[in-house]
Amino acid sequence: MSGAALYIKEDLQISSTQEEILVGCLNIFSLIGSLAAGKTSDQIGRRYTILLAAATFFLGAILMGIAPSFPFLMAGRVVAGIGVGFSLMIAPVYSAELSPASTRGFLASLPEVFINVGILLGYISNYFLAGLPASLNWRNINWRIMLGLAAVPSLVIGFGVMAMPESPRWLVMQGKPDEAKRVLVRISNSPQEAELRLQEITDSASSTWRGQGVWKELLFKPSKPVRRMLVAAVGINFFMQASGNDAVIYYTPEVFRAAGIHNKRQLFGVNVIMGLSKAAFVMVSAFYLDRFGRRPLLLLGSTGMALSLFILGLGSKILQHSDSKPLWAVTMCIVAVCGFVSFFSIGLGPITWVYSSEIFPLRLRAQGSGLAISVNRLVSGVVSMTFLTVSMKISFGGMFFVLGGIMVVGTVFFYVVMPETKGKSLEEIQFLFQDKEGGDVETKEVRRVDLELT
Repeated sequence: MSGAALYIKEDLQISSTQEEILVGCLNIFSLIGSLAAGKTSDQIGRRYTILLAAATFFLGAILMGIAPSFPFLMAGRVVAGIGVGFSLMIAPVYSAELSPASTRGFLASLPEVFINVGILLGYISNYFLAGLPASLNWRNINWRIMLGLAAVPSLVIGFGVMAMPESPRWLVMQGKPDEAKRVLVRISNSPQEAELRLQEITDSASSTWRGQGVWKELLFKPSKPVRRMLVAAVGINFFMQASGNDAVIYYTPEVFRAAGIHNKRQLFGVNVIMGLSKAAFVMVSAFYLDRFGRRPLLLLGSTGMALSLFILGLGSKILQHSDSKPLWAVTMCIVAVCGFVSFFSIGLGPITWVYSSEIFPLRLRAQGSGLAISVNRLVSGVVSMTFLTVSMKISFGGMFFVLGGIMVVGTVFFYVVMPETKGKSLEEIQFLFQDKEGGDVETKEVRRVDLELT
């Protein structure tokens, strides 16, 4: 969309406000998908929820690709947004529920890895489609291809689901331990390990039942541990998007056009550089999450994001008050943007999805994650739909200073609230949020099972 928006604005003659609505509505409506995904995945299973997300993506991409008008394009964007909400909730949960504790950080961060790969491919396709000869660019088909190409990976996901096992934890929750055991045998090193993992999951599934509805347990009468889990999950999702990450991804061409770069291919070239930085550093994080832990990488990433935003704000202010637009200041802004997205990919990018999918107990996991991710999408939508308007009032530089201040607050929040979950099973993590005197007996029992697994 970052590339297509420049052509849509010219082709459909839309205003900056309409551009903000078009960009941000995907995130607002993904809130519906993320909230619905929790209940849906509990009812029909994790696999079929992924299939539903793929089908929604496919329909949204087709609608956007053939859109003859702004309202039609909005309709496609709304449908795609619901698919985004489903996928952002279910992909990390599914990955976490299939993963052993020793590699869960890596496997649960893979959705973020491939989000960044997708962003990079989008930037690259924008770059090449921007150079489409006028003779081939019939009826401004370049932006339609930019958006319609999303239908291809949707089909791949749909067919890929056929080879994927169902989550063993969901199967246990549905009273199907035999099917769960068959899945665990496929994804464990030995039948003995599969048996022990099944016992651990079964014990956790029965102990999390309290005779009340999930939403009541989450929102209206949460226990102290559940309240702490909710604060941690909602907080990290809030700061992930309050940092302005999505807005930077969407509006980088607008920022650098204001900095003096007007050639569209050059603007998209900056995006490609930014996409390469994101994709490279998210791989670093994925490979080292289970070695160094969540907290060190999260704190490193958020500190680096705050510093990069302050440098970007300073560079933008210099360019704003300079008629000559010095090359060193433009370069400083490009380096700061790449630094921002790189630190995001080291910390908040992958770790938000890992934390959201692992800290809730089994009974609350799908809908707890859905609730946290709905906050993520709401904040992303609000920031995306107001970024240009606020920047016009206080300048791009002022906006980046504000976002940098938010990240300073976020870093303090992460330091105080977020526990280390490295190397712990999903069933053990819930005890990190209990009062020490109240969770000792259960924690020892879970550790005993982990010891047997080891």
